Amino acid sequence: MDSAVSDLLPADESEETLQPWQRDKTRAPIATKIVVAGGFGVGKTTLVTTVSEITPLQTEALMTQASEETDDLTETPDKTTTTVAMDFGRITLDDDLVLYLFGTPGQQRFWFMWDDLVRGAIGAVVLADTRRLSDCFPALDYFESCGLPYVVAVNHFDGSTKFEPDDVREALTVPPQIPVIVMDARMRVSAVETLLALVGHALDVTPE
Repeated sequence: MDSAVSDLLPADESEETLQPWQRDKTRAPIATKIVVAGGFGVGKTTLVTTVSEITPLQTEALMTQASEETDDLTETPDKTTTTVAMDFGRITLDDDLVLYLFGTPGQQRFWFMWDDLVRGAIGAVVLADTRRLSDCFPALDYFESCGLPYVVAVNHFDGSTKFEPDDVREALTVPPQIPVIVMDARMRVSAVETLLALVGHALDVTPE
């Protein structure tokens, strides 16, 4: 097995479980980069962790009293860590399509990293929490301004009210051509469907 490939695999992954492009060195996978963005505590790390076929790279740091004045934990009182750089994962779709996922930090003080994380991406998933929809406006404005294709994924939390996609679209004034999806970042099937929706939308917008 190629050492570069083996370095990306979990220690318990065998040759039989490899993807076709990993077994056949003559087959080059189509590698694409996707960004997962949104407000603080909206589920970006959860989504990347749920779908990643490798052990995800995380830059989680313990939250301290220094952030009490800036990080609102009203709706997420059990949150004890936060992403301070990025999350990174990988998922293979349709044999030869490999998605590399980059989760952005949510707090405003880390937004300066977004330009680097977004460079080379085909699109973005903007996660939203219906209990605090305004938190995703910065991400929506950012991707609209840079012209990167994106979808809005409403991450359903236990105890939160479920809303129809059209209601969320109206509340966020999302253009009609942008897909709005209700999903659960903890459920692999739901998260993968969201990524597929983004890939399809990106192909429609920028087929090249």
